[in-house]
Amino acid sequence: MTSRPIAFVLLLAATTAAAALIGPARADAPWRFIMPEQRSIRIRNPNQLPHVALPETPAPPTVSEPRFNAPPRDLSLDDAIRVALENAEVVRVLAGVTAVSSGQTIYDAAITNTFIDQERARFDPSVIIRNNWDRIETPFAFEDPGDPLRTLIDGTRTDAYNVDFQLSKTNITGGTAALDIVDTHSRFRPGVFLLNPRETSTLGLSYTQPLLQGGGRRANLAPIVIAQIDTERSFFQMKGSVQSLVRGAIEGYWNLVFARTDLWTREQQVKQADFAYRQAEARARTGNISPAEVAQTRVSLANFRATLITARANVLQREAALRNLLGLPPYGEDRITPTSPPTDERLELDWGLLVSLAEQYRPDLIELKLVLEADQQFLMQAQNQALPRVDAVGVYRWNGLEGVMPIGDPVSSPFSQNTDWTLGVNFSVPLGLRQSRAQLRQRELIIARDRANLTQGLHSAVHDVALSVRNLDQFFEQYLAYQETKSAARDNLELQMGRYQSGLNPYINVLQAIVDWGNSVSNEAQAVTQYNTELAQLQLETGTILETHGVYFFQERYGSIGPKGRLCAYECYPRDMRPTDNENVYPVGDEPAEDFFDLDDPLSRLRKRQRADAEELPPLQLPEPILPETDYIGQ
Repeated sequence: MTSRPIAFVLLLAATTAAAALIGPARADAPWRFIMPEQRSIRIRNPNQLPHVALPETPAPPTVSEPRFNAPPRDLSLDDAIRVALENAEVVRVLAGVTAVSSGQTIYDAAITNTFIDQERARFDPSVIIRNNWDRIETPFAFEDPGDPLRTLIDGTRTDAYNVDFQLSKTNITGGTAALDIVDTHSRFRPGVFLLNPRETSTLGLSYTQPLLQGGGRRANLAPIVIAQIDTERSFFQMKGSVQSLVRGAIEGYWNLVFARTDLWTREQQVKQADFAYRQAEARARTGNISPAEVAQTRVSLANFRATLITARANVLQREAALRNLLGLPPYGEDRITPTSPPTDERLELDWGLLVSLAEQYRPDLIELKLVLEADQQFLMQAQNQALPRVDAVGVYRWNGLEGVMPIGDPVSSPFSQNTDWTLGVNFSVPLGLRQSRAQLRQRELIIARDRANLTQGLHSAVHDVALSVRNLDQFFEQYLAYQETKSAARDNLELQMGRYQSGLNPYINVLQAIVDWGNSVSNEAQAVTQYNTELAQLQLETGTILETHGVYFFQERYGSIGPKGRLCAYECYPRDMRPTDNENVYPVGDEPAEDFFDLDDPLSRLRKRQRADAEELPPLQLPEPILPETDYIGQ
């Protein structure tokens, strides 16, 4: 190469470097040879981000516009659970008057399942093929035959083609077997060579087997076992979220039933207070009561109306929470009307069976057990890594050579003529094994910690089951007590209202009777709905809520690239773990669920009696007047 080409190359390099340094500082400029530094924070405007299609949803109802006259949508509890499961691509859980994402999806187990194949890939055969075409020109100096004081420069040229084929496979004991084939075809010029062209070839077999560190079937399969355990953990985490979803659907359903019952109760209280207020005004106009008593009835009516607003808002909030949990829009053209009546039968419990079910089926306890299994695998790996490295090595190689002699005849040597072999044992160890021993101690302590966590988890689960059992008994006893309270409160309201209408009692007695009756109806409904919710909570605490409702999981599959590559048909792989539809467990009524509480006007019996008394009044019977005798008058 002369100096002119060298100068041209240097000039081109300098021009490129200058353009890279003084060019515009745009990171996305394709002509930049060296990418610039990021010397500012670049944030895109939200308008530049892709938009997501929004569902068409009307404005939600409010207390001012509750839209209670919308067409009812009869919904049984089984149907509510079914809708929630159908829309559980992302699993939601109930959180007060709203629903939030649990962070679990139906895809999680399938995603984690891919790590199993990623770990198994270590034992797949590996093929490497290298093809190289080389041209090597080597200059050399030699003496000028015509003038010994002068030096001439010439060069040799070698054209070569090299192919290298390697096939290796790692087995489950940690050993690696390899097949290596190398073939090189060369031509030389100028000059005369012993073999031109010349072809050299080698065929080698090798095997390396770790004897201590890195060896052993269990230690090498541990990553696969850990990946399988992680897949199971992912599934049971998702199953636990689905259990909470079903429990939340049941709780949201009964919360709506209670809210609707409480709304009816507050409406009746407003009617009763309004009736008393109008009657007080009428009696005040005749002077039978003082203005102070009228003012008291007016204040109580205003308070009952304020409470009614809260009850209406509670119905809207509870229905919205249930719609959110079921995956429905905030408002539809119809109102959800629960039609499954609550159960009022006491559940007989077997304490030993409940605890046994919790230990066996609770997803959180299952996950803690799986964590311990994974810890054992990590401990096995740590024990293996705490050993010295001792590898047995064996290599055998066949060498071949062939080419063309200067006279033009070919010549070759067979593979069996020239062979190599190597046997050896390689040893290496960090003095003291400080890092490996520390990792081993870490794993031993982690196992102790996770065992304590499992013990604590079981301890907590037993207490959770016990709490649920106590709550069930409490809510049922409260229901029985509130039933009696409701009956007594209704009788008291009738008597107090009747005596108030007759002017025998002050309004404060009627007010207290109205409050007591409303609270008794509301408390009875709350106790029953809490009892039914606690039944689902007990199923959740024992880990059997899905099995109780006939909910299981099935794998959906999809096509993806298989071992044969993109040009062949796709293979089927797991896509998600989707819950099945639930079985029908709860009764379905023809009326709204709140009718279970015999919601009728508490003063209807009083009004009927008053109307009957007005229609059947006996004739007025006056005593016979005592008239003086005639002769007495005459005297």
